[in-house]
Amino acid sequence: MTTQNRGSIAKVVSASLIGTTIEWYDFFLYTSAAALVFGKLFFPTNDPLTGTLLAFLTYAVGFLARPIGGLVFGHFGDRVGRKKLLVLSLLLMGGSTCAMGILPTYASVGVLAPILLTLLRLVQGFALGGEWGGAVLIVSEHGDDKRRGFWASWPQCGAPGGNLLATAVLAILAATQSDEAFLSWGWRIPFLLSGVLVVIGLWIRLAVSESPVFLAAQKNDTTTHAPVVEVFRKSWRAVLITIGSRMAENVSYYVITAFILVYVTTGLSLPKSAGLNAVLIGSAVHFVTIPLWGKLSDRIGRRPVYLFGAISMAVWSFVFFAMLDTKNSGVIILAATIGLVLHGAMYGPQAAFFSEQFPTRVRYTGLSVGGQLSSIAAGAVAPLIAVALFKEFGSTVPVSLYVVAMCALTVIALLAARETKGESLHSEVLTERGHVSA
Repeated sequence: MTTQNRGSIAKVVSASLIGTTIEWYDFFLYTSAAALVFGKLFFPTNDPLTGTLLAFLTYAVGFLARPIGGLVFGHFGDRVGRKKLLVLSLLLMGGSTCAMGILPTYASVGVLAPILLTLLRLVQGFALGGEWGGAVLIVSEHGDDKRRGFWASWPQCGAPGGNLLATAVLAILAATQSDEAFLSWGWRIPFLLSGVLVVIGLWIRLAVSESPVFLAAQKNDTTTHAPVVEVFRKSWRAVLITIGSRMAENVSYYVITAFILVYVTTGLSLPKSAGLNAVLIGSAVHFVTIPLWGKLSDRIGRRPVYLFGAISMAVWSFVFFAMLDTKNSGVIILAATIGLVLHGAMYGPQAAFFSEQFPTRVRYTGLSVGGQLSSIAAGAVAPLIAVALFKEFGSTVPVSLYVVAMCALTVIALLAARETKGESLHSEVLTERGHVSA
C-alpha cells in the first residue's frame, strides 16, 4: 500500500470510527439509563426489578426497529451509495437522543412519558440498524484485501468507544452528584451532550469520499431486482451465517455491559459505581484489543479467531459471575475486562468476515439485514432474559447456561461458513445476463 493510499484509508477509518462512536454513545447511553434510572422515572413500581424489566422492554423495542432500518438503509445504500445514508443515520440518532434529554417523566405526564420514550427508542434503533452496515462497508471497500481485517475492525471500536464515553459521563455524574440530584436532572446531561457530538461527527463524515468498490459496481450493475430480493434469492446462506455468528457475540456483550449494572446493584447490593467502573475500564481495554484481533484474522483467518472467542466466552460465562460474587471492586473490574477482551475475538474480525460473504451490489442490504435480524434474537432480549432468569431462580447459573447455548449456535454457524481471508471485494459484479466483470 502506498503512502497516499494509507493516508486515504486512515482518513476513512477515522471518520467511520468517530461517527460510530457517537452513534453507539447514544445507543449505550440509553442502555445504562435503563439499568439505572428509567425504571424509577418512567416505569415506577413497588418492585425495583420489575421496573427495570419494563425499562429494558423499551430497550428491546429499539432492537425491533433495527432490521427495518437495516432494510431501508441497505436498499438505498446499495442503490445511491454508502456515504449519504451514513450522514442520515447520524442525524436521526443524534436528534432522538437529544429529545430524550428533555422528556417529561411519569410523575409529570403519566403514561405519555413511557410512550414518548418508546417512540424515540424506535427512531434510535432504526438509525443504528442502518449505521453499522454502512460504517463497516465504507472502510472494508476502501481498504486492501490483505489488511481488511485490521482496517475494518476499527469501526467496530465505535461500540466500546461509545460505551466508554457514555459510561464515563454517567460515572462522572454519579461521582459528583447525589443520588437525588442525578435522578432528578443529572441523567439528562449526557443525552443533551449528544447534540454537540453529532455536529462534530457530521463535519468529519461529510469529508469522506464514496466507496470505490461501490462506484465500480454501480457502473456495471444492470439488475432490476430490489437488493433485499436478491439477498434472499442468492445469498440466504450468508444471511443465516451472519445471524448465527452474531448470537454469542451479541448476547455476551450485553450480559457483560448491561446486566452487570443490574446484578451488582440489585443482586449484590453494591453501589452503581462498582458496575460502571468495571464497564468503563473494560471498554477502554476492549477498544485497544479489537484491532489486534482483526489483525490476527488477516494472518490466520477469520474463522479461527472467531471460534476462539465463542468457545472462550462459553467458559468465561461461569468464571465471570464467580468473580463478581467476590464483591471485590478490583476483581469485578478484571472480570468485565477479560470478558470484553474475549468478546473482541469475535467482534474484531466480524466486519471483514461478514462483508466478504456478500457481492457488492447487495452487500449493504445483506450485511445490515443479517446483522440486525440477529440483534432481535440476541441483543434485544439478552438483558431481559438475564434479569428474568435471575429473578426466577435467584442464581446466575441459568444466565451462564444461556450464554453457553448462544455460543454453541455461533460455533455451528462458523463451522458452516467458508474462510474468506484475503478475498477481493471487486471479484463479483453480476449483471442480469449472468456475466461477471471485475
